[in-house]
Amino acid sequence: MQNGFNAYAAAAKTAQSVVSPRELEASLLIKAAMRLQAVADDWNLRDRELDDALTYNRRLWTLLVSAVTAEDNPLPVGIKTNILGLANFIFNQTFRISSDPHPQALAALIGINRDIAAGLRGR
Repeated sequence: MQNGFNAYAAAAKTAQSVVSPRELEASLLIKAAMRLQAVADDWNLRDRELDDALTYNRRLWTLLVSAVTAEDNPLPVGIKTNILGLANFIFNQTFRISSDPHPQALAALIGINRDIAAGLRGR
């Protein structure tokens, strides 16, 4: 999985001149949602991929939290607080899913990622 994030870092650096940070974040959230959805949709064949999908999502949210809490982040405090609250929910839900896996439990993570991505894209 580490190689995936090294590839992400390289792609992100290259894409910065072409894609806005908001669009990059939205794309990564959609990618994480799609991975989780694929696991939920094909549980019998893909449950072995659950840990990878959850790890990817958790790492992505960890990066988002780091960006939001950076001193130079211009977001208003209220938005930062909301994102941190969502991240806390994501991390807790991920722990719950890891300890009691079932496909329906992924719906909240998938929905949040899709909704945040839509918001970042202005929809």
